Amino acid sequence: MATDLKSPLSSKRIVLTRAKGQSSELKQRLELLGAEVLELPVLSITKEIDKHLLADVMLELGGYDWIVFTSAHGVSFFFEEFRRIFDDIRSLGLMRIACVGEGTARGLTDLHLKVECQPKVATAEALANALIETGSLDSAKVLVVMGNLNRDILITKLESALAIVDKLQVYKTEKFDLSNDSSVDEYKAKGADAVLFASSSAVQFFAEQNSLLTLGSSAKKPLYGSIGPQTSTTLKKHAMAVDFEAEEPGLDALIAALIKKLERV
Repeated sequence: MATDLKSPLSSKRIVLTRAKGQSSELKQRLELLGAEVLELPVLSITKEIDKHLLADVMLELGGYDWIVFTSAHGVSFFFEEFRRIFDDIRSLGLMRIACVGEGTARGLTDLHLKVECQPKVATAEALANALIETGSLDSAKVLVVMGNLNRDILITKLESALAIVDKLQVYKTEKFDLSNDSSVDEYKAKGADAVLFASSSAVQFFAEQNSLLTLGSSAKKPLYGSIGPQTSTTLKKHAMAVDFEAEEPGLDALIAALIKKLERV
């Protein structure tokens, strides 16, 4: 792709660590800014649902006061099952909808569903606090749609506000084995200007495969970029530098932090 030499990321090599098929938007945006993008998908995301628990939830669906989505993956997999079981969106009943993150909200609005509670900061703590601030949780029935690696803080805070919380796991995040991925050799040979981490799980699975990702002697050592405080904490836990962090969780802020950092290098 031809790029303007004045583009903010012209000639910069940027590594993405998101799951296969999940980096297209970010990759496209970086390439439009002039970057050369290399994908190292250190994790995979697949649907995983307990069918008995799903059946119980769907039977009680009209009785929930709130349904809470913690990721865009949760929206996608939940409504895939919902459409399999029901043929009318009104089967959701009168429950209110809460979510965290712009991508999650976009997935819901694309379904013509109104998000009534979304915190400005895309963290589990902020989502819990925003729900508590509605003053509607005392004895309320809340369904949290989540993945296997969701932190307990959201559930704990909702229950401390006297909500009755049911959890429905609809997907599983796990390590993707990079040993046979051709992008690894390219990364080891050339390195990169920056590696972007959009989740704590990406950091964890990158660190677990560190022996596969050892850079060659002439490769460029990358800076590490974090999408938010929790991801930064995980980087530090694995003795990895936090060279830059998004001012608020989200792709726009992560890209802005990347550009700002590389302008100074």
